[in-house]
Amino acid sequence: MCRVFLDLYTQEIDRRSKTKMNRIGKSNLLVIDEVGYLPIPEIEGNLFLQLISELQEQTAIVITTNKSFESWTEFLGDPTLATAILDRLSYRCEIIKMDGKSYRLKNRQSFLVQVNTKP
Repeated sequence: MCRVFLDLYTQEIDRRSKTKMNRIGKSNLLVIDEVGYLPIPEIEGNLFLQLISELQEQTAIVITTNKSFESWTEFLGDPTLATAILDRLSYRCEIIKMDGKSYRLKNRQSFLVQVNTKP
């Protein structure tokens, strides 16, 4: 996600970033993984809102996060910004909530069992 923000931020001064943003704008699908894993500075949050606003009618957007809607204010730092982004993302969307144990941890535990049982 940080790479997308960097491209958004530098597109006015860096031709490569502008080219990437043009490609994103023409794509059929944008996947942004791990939203909220790190706090998002105000300028990047505003750029994220602009990106979502521009793409919402023409591009399918997939967001992965382990944060509830209520906690978006925490990592965005601004309730108004969080509401605006969530309003656009949740318009005509499908929310898939996944509960359960981490797939990565499950694989890691089975690996550790295999390593520990080898003679």
